Amino acid sequence: MRRSPWVGLAVLALPTLLLSLDVSVLYLALPKVSADLHADATEQLWILDIYSFMLAGFLVTMGALGDRIGRRRLLLIGAVAFGVASVAAAYATSPAMLIAARAALGVAGATLMPSTMALIRNMFPDPKQMGAAIGAWFACFMGGMTLGPLVGGLLLEHFWWGSAFLLGAPFMVLLLIAGPALLPEYRPDRPEHPIDLLSVGLSLAAILPVIWGLKALARDGVHPAALAAVAAGLVLGALFVRRQRSLPEPLLDLRLFASRVFSTALGIMLLGGVVMAGLSLVASLYLQNVAGLSPLAAGVLLIPQNIAMILGSLAAPALARRLPAATVTAIGLTASGVGLAVVALVGPHSTALLVVGLVLASVGISFPMALTMNLMMAAAPPEKAGSAASISETSGEFGIAVGIATLGSLASLVYRSTFDLPADAPASARNSLIEALATGRPDITAAARAAFTTGLNAVGIVGAAIFLGLAVTAALTLRTRSTPTTPAAATRPDSTATNAPEPAATTTPDPARQTATT
Repeated sequence: MRRSPWVGLAVLALPTLLLSLDVSVLYLALPKVSADLHADATEQLWILDIYSFMLAGFLVTMGALGDRIGRRRLLLIGAVAFGVASVAAAYATSPAMLIAARAALGVAGATLMPSTMALIRNMFPDPKQMGAAIGAWFACFMGGMTLGPLVGGLLLEHFWWGSAFLLGAPFMVLLLIAGPALLPEYRPDRPEHPIDLLSVGLSLAAILPVIWGLKALARDGVHPAALAAVAAGLVLGALFVRRQRSLPEPLLDLRLFASRVFSTALGIMLLGGVVMAGLSLVASLYLQNVAGLSPLAAGVLLIPQNIAMILGSLAAPALARRLPAATVTAIGLTASGVGLAVVALVGPHSTALLVVGLVLASVGISFPMALTMNLMMAAAPPEKAGSAASISETSGEFGIAVGIATLGSLASLVYRSTFDLPADAPASARNSLIEALATGRPDITAAARAAFTTGLNAVGIVGAAIFLGLAVTAALTLRTRSTPTTPAAATRPDSTATNAPEPAATTTPDPARQTATT
């Protein structure tokens, strides 16, 4: 019996919704978690950060593992692990136990995203259908981000904080029930090469210090420990690359980067993530500390940008059927550049103008985010789809960390340099907007809000320049696309790939497995 790929896509939406819900709900739950478990400030940071650390660290490994043992199998294994870790987090009795559970959730989450994207690559051989599927997948992710605060607020209002973590359990049960019946399996029929453990260690040792160092720089400013961590991670990253070049079956196939389309799409995703992460941070601080809104009111004003991203991610594949993908990508990046230019015009009392800029930037960036993922997956051979997806997701994690560190630091630098501090004001007011507002003096608070707004404007100017530069790059570089190697059999249920020497891999159906699983 032939499975409908669109039904399978609905199944793949389950882990996508779960991961985005999980990210957004925790921020609401943290105050209650901290009070109940008596977590200090350092433990609170680890509760928040350990998930993204482990997720980023294991994405490359899990992408390669899925390419070897089967993407559906890895997805279901990850679903079990995520469900168990969610229950452990819900019933944690100490900060250390919750941190350990969050670490396990990060490792499990690293199995879900590459497997999901790789299965979409195999289920939709037609590039136009794959573009529509990826757009729908991205819309599901943003839908989860939008619903997260609402669902989390309802749960935390009526139940204890652990209910926010238990939200993942039923999603995973549904995936375990529907996945084996509705999702195809894909794994190579060549002999499975064992995972190179030294490469796994080097990838973790390279990624984790860089992510930690960037987060520390964003949180605490420039200091030796953070700089040393980033430098050590970069050195270990160079050793990792050298190791991959010497292996017959590397953990990360560096030949993927030889594709101009793949590398350009990856760069657009990375830099787009940098700008949007930095903008989201500074904009949320503006809404609460300059506009004086409550966290809930600020969150409500951020909902339109999420809705804009959902609509844009659904519209982009439809536009790409009528226009070249390079053109649609460039249009989206130009719209984002215009949105950031609007942000550059925001004043201390221009909340509505900021929302307009955020909506423009969000609907614009959704075009390239949906289409460049499609281009990356299409440019990768089917047997390397998991690795390609893991590279994309890892770049997203780096983009968030780099954006918060660099653009957040830029806003702080501009704030300090443009703050017209009265002579009799405490010097600490120049350190941060929070300390300036704490003085309660109208002259200081007005000057501080104006200075912070100037920092937001600087982020808008830099972001607009980046987006407009990316628009030109996309129009020139993505215009000529190499035909993806997409064998039809690779997308059939339970097909296996043969590692042929030609660029296009071939697949041969396995009757025994087809009979068993259909």
